[in-house]
Parts: sequence; structure tokens; C-alpha cells
Amino acid sequence: MQTGSVEPHSFPYSLCISSLKDLETLIEVVAQHYYGDDKKWNFIAVTEATKVLVRLALFRNSGYKMLLHGGETPNDERQLDTSTSQYNVDGFPKYGGHHGPGYLRTNHAQNPWNLEGRALSALNTFGETARMGSDPSWLHRVQHQHAIIEPPRPVIQRTTISTILSEKGLHGGLFLAGEVLFITRPLIYVLFIRRYGTRSWIPWFLSLAVDFVGMGILSKVTKSGGHTEEQQFHLSISENDEVKRRKLLWALYLMRDPFFSKYTRQRLESTKNILEPVPIIGFLAEKIVELIIGAQTRYTYMSGS
Repeated sequence: MQTGSVEPHSFPYSLCISSLKDLETLIEVVAQHYYGDDKKWNFIAVTEATKVLVRLALFRNSGYKMLLHGGETPNDERQLDTSTSQYNVDGFPKYGGHHGPGYLRTNHAQNPWNLEGRALSALNTFGETARMGSDPSWLHRVQHQHAIIEPPRPVIQRTTISTILSEKGLHGGLFLAGEVLFITRPLIYVLFIRRYGTRSWIPWFLSLAVDFVGMGILSKVTKSGGHTEEQQFHLSISENDEVKRRKLLWALYLMRDPFFSKYTRQRLESTKNILEPVPIIGFLAEKIVELIIGAQTRYTYMSGS
């Protein structure tokens, strides 16, 4: 989604989120060993709350762009500069435009795909360097020419909530709400597991409902019909891939308790029993089922968070 230029942030949000997810593994193991299965969720909830705060900060500092892989992948995809329209696919400038003197030399030097342009740029730089050594006043003239040729850099502005609401209207508010739901969904799930336990259906259904609502909002605001072109959110290639990834993560609800204990595990074990008499296939099926059951931990519940 292209919402304007944003300030580059120096804080390593992606690294911080990845580190928190790895740290959460250690926290769960230690908390379970010293405090038991029930109280470990207190420590996990604190870790999830920390991740939510970091992701919300990243969401704000990125100009309220969609988080990719939960914020572990920077969403810095930008549209191509319109100045590239001056060139065709072969890298040569188009004719017929109104250009001033020196246009051919300047554009050859700025076109990295043109061999002649690179050669002219190198010769031009060499000539300017040699002349500056013999005539210091030439340096001032070169700087003045560069100041005229180079366009001024655009002022970088941070996209704010008010900007999105004023430009996108209701759909802007819905998009923000949908992303906030996606960011806070793991924390909501952990808090309800802490309250009702892993055998309760309440956390499972609530988490699934939050995912469905968030995805429904995203589908609503990105559809072309029902609102003007200015209010429509245009997703980039990486953001479209992120939407597909989030939909695929719904399959993990089959691996989350209590659905896993009541349905998925029984299906896996019955399939293993059916294939067990078959040579090789039965052995492989047994190992695969054991691997899936062994991997069914809290990280399966929280995957994608």
C-alpha cells in the first residue's frame, strides 16, 4: 500500500521482533519448568504484550503500512520513479521531448544500464577533476551547474492517522483497525488461554473470529467497487503475498487445541493405523504422525504472530 514517503527509522524493529520470538521460546521452557503449565502463561502474556508494543511502534513509524511476516520483513517497497519513463526498455532516452543543452550528457551519465553513458560519465568526471586541479574557480562553476541540474529532493513527510482518515475516509479507519486486530490477535489469544485454559473452545473461536474480521476488513478496503479511486488501497506485490500468507495460516487452527486433541489427532492416528501394515509406507506414516504430534506445541498456536 503506497501512502506516501516516510522517515527512515534507525531502530532495528525487525531484528527486535525476531529476537523476542526466539526469547519467547526460552521464557516458556524456563517458566514451565519452574512455575508449571498454568503460570507459564503469565510470562508468555508479558512477552506477547512486548511484541505488540514493538509492532505498533513499527506500524506507526512505517507510515501505517501493512506489516510483513509480523514485522520481521521491512515493508519498504516503493513505486518506480516517474523519471524512469524517459527511457524505453533498451535504456535509451526517448526523443521528441523539450530538453535543454547538456541533456544528452546528463542522461547518459545517469543511466546505469547504458555502456556509453557510463563511459561518458567516467570521462566527464576525470576531466572535471583534472581541471579543478589547475583552476580552483572551476570547482565553484561545477557545483553551481550540479545545483541547477539536480532537482531538489522532496520533503519527507510522515504519514499520520489523520492523513489516512482525510484521504481514505472510512476505509482508512477500517484498514487501521484491521491491522491493529492482526497485531493484537496473539496477545488476545494468550490472555484468554491464561483465563480459560488450552482445553476451552473460547480462545480458539475468539482467535479465529479476530482473524476472520481482520481479513474481511482488508478485503473490503482493497476491493475496487463501492468507493472512489482515491479511497481505495492499492497493495504492493509483497503486501499481496502477505495477504495470501495470512490466509494460509488459518490452516494452523487444525493444529491448535482443543481442535487438535478432539479431531486432528484422532484422524492422524487412525490414518497411521490403516497404513501401518503397508511396508515402508507404514513406517513413514508412523514417523510423520509422531513428528506432527511432537510439533504441536504453543508455537503452533502462536505461529504467524
